Amino acid sequence: MEYFFTKSKPIQEIIKGFNLTKTLFVSSILIGEANIGKKSLIRSIFPETPLVSGKNQEEVVLALESYDELIITDFEKLNNQNNLDFSNKRIIATANYLGNTTLINELFAFIYTMPTLNERPKDVIFLRNLFLKDAQETLMIENNKIELDSLSLDLSSNSKSLKKSIYMHLAKYSMTIDDIQDVLHSYLYKHLEGQDGYKKYLGLYEKPLIEAGLKKYGSQLQLAQTLGINRNTLRKKIHEHNIDQL
Repeated sequence: MEYFFTKSKPIQEIIKGFNLTKTLFVSSILIGEANIGKKSLIRSIFPETPLVSGKNQEEVVLALESYDELIITDFEKLNNQNNLDFSNKRIIATANYLGNTTLINELFAFIYTMPTLNERPKDVIFLRNLFLKDAQETLMIENNKIELDSLSLDLSSNSKSLKKSIYMHLAKYSMTIDDIQDVLHSYLYKHLEGQDGYKKYLGLYEKPLIEAGLKKYGSQLQLAQTLGINRNTLRKKIHEHNIDQL
């Protein structure tokens, strides 16, 4: 059985609504952005119900003929929504957006809207810890080597971008010099071309070096001394690489 965690009151109300209609032959749809857990939520409430995707038109038609209770994900992908007959069936659908409002109201007795991760800070904390543990085990990183102070969580694509930002953070902060050189080698081997490659790709080293130094020291003078270069040369490099000093 799939597990779904939430501290969000709106989602808890959605779960309550689905549970109340479990014994009724009425159809419901859950609408919300991609990667916010719609499928996991439905699966946790209806673990044994057959599931099909709206991306596969023929599969949905066959499933509707075979089952009285059915989960249809990606409902917005279906092309034949006007021809669907949900009479005497319990259909539980998920969709990334509402689509034809009139048709949705005709097909579904209950329409739920699921909040994004930006609206669920406690759920984000849970997912962050879950993804951190997963990334730590996958990348084989010890607890004492994880730096969380600079961890920036990307919620632009909900759980997808959140998980990626955590993996990228752990990968960056666990890299050795050899790892960094291997990454640069792979990138340069793929992209190196033209007639001014040395100057063009030197920024791969110079820009992050100067940005990190400015952030660490907060002083151009101290950074110039640390790098062993003239302060005017540093200013020129800052201008060349369009480095924001704020």
